[in-house]
Amino acid sequence: MKLVVQVKLLPTPVQAAALEATLHACNRAADHVAAIGFARGIKDRNGLQKLLYAEIKARFGLSAQPAVRVVKKVADAYTALAAQAKAGRLGRPSAKRYRKAIGAAPCFRATAAQPFDDRCLSWQVDARTVSIWTTHGRMKGVRYTGAADQLKMLAEHRKGESDLVCRRGKWFLIATCDVSDPQVFEPVDFIGVDRGIANLATTSDGTNYQGRRLSRYRRWHAVKRAQLQAVGTRSAKRLLARRAGREQRHATQVNHKISKEIVSVAQRTGRGIAVEELDGIRDRVRLRRDQRGTLSSWPFHQLGRHLEYKARRAGVPYLKVDPAYTSQCCPRCGHTERANRPDRDRFSCRRCGLAGPSDHVAGVNVRNRARSVWAFVNRPVSAAAPD
Repeated sequence: MKLVVQVKLLPTPVQAAALEATLHACNRAADHVAAIGFARGIKDRNGLQKLLYAEIKARFGLSAQPAVRVVKKVADAYTALAAQAKAGRLGRPSAKRYRKAIGAAPCFRATAAQPFDDRCLSWQVDARTVSIWTTHGRMKGVRYTGAADQLKMLAEHRKGESDLVCRRGKWFLIATCDVSDPQVFEPVDFIGVDRGIANLATTSDGTNYQGRRLSRYRRWHAVKRAQLQAVGTRSAKRLLARRAGREQRHATQVNHKISKEIVSVAQRTGRGIAVEELDGIRDRVRLRRDQRGTLSSWPFHQLGRHLEYKARRAGVPYLKVDPAYTSQCCPRCGHTERANRPDRDRFSCRRCGLAGPSDHVAGVNVRNRARSVWAFVNRPVSAAAPD
């Protein structure tokens, strides 16, 4: 399993200036490669490297391996753009967003992240320093720090590239760690997890993680952003820049806490975790204008990813099941009808009378479907009949 570890660099002013110059040079080179490749219709790594490798080394002062990484970064950008277009994330081909994305070369910010491999970045784990290539020469003894568990994972499992990142004058290295997956155990049952907006997650056990506080926090940030944008002064723009990302980090922390608790319960009780397959839900549903912002900021996908990788690390089985009618189907008699859910919070079966919170009922239905899927996938194979 691939995980990432983020550590904070503690460079001296001289080292910070060299790192900044390096990022600027690499991203200028990336812009040049992307523009030439777009003009000539060359977007693959081999074609770009064959065409521009020598030029970007001489023109932008890059060494051999950083030049290769720049070309790879541009090729990856083209690959990601093509994947987004194919998946429909840029809208229809006639949409303005699609034409704007496809009709121009990718652009890279002056301080966009730059990947480094082991040839141009080495780690001294015991001394907590790194040696990194810069346009001013090899910079040795750059100190770093981080959380204890992150440093331990870095020392034991780091493998592959590391990205140099600058955020508001602070420097970070994001390292890739290759952690072996533990063996998945045979579950005695499943915990069904229903994800939503009013309730971020509701399990089949009846545990409810409400999203009311997160929604209030988002609305408060939206009001503050609108007020500062309306002022428009230089100090207001500085405050906006300082507040950037705070709301997203808070939502990420909430999802980490929820997923960690659900996985720990599943591991302790020997059960698996089942969620609804909600990929592409934004393209399937039609909402009123006032609901679109809420759905766009709904962190259900991130919660699912957190549950998945934490379950893999713990060896807990993880399944995605069909989400159709989970909140309208009665888990006792199987009757499915829209009238079974008279409002958002209540479920009441029109046939057998089963009633309860709708999100809890949906979680139970997700659990029941996971039982059926697991039994079908792991059913014993019968011996072939003799001829």
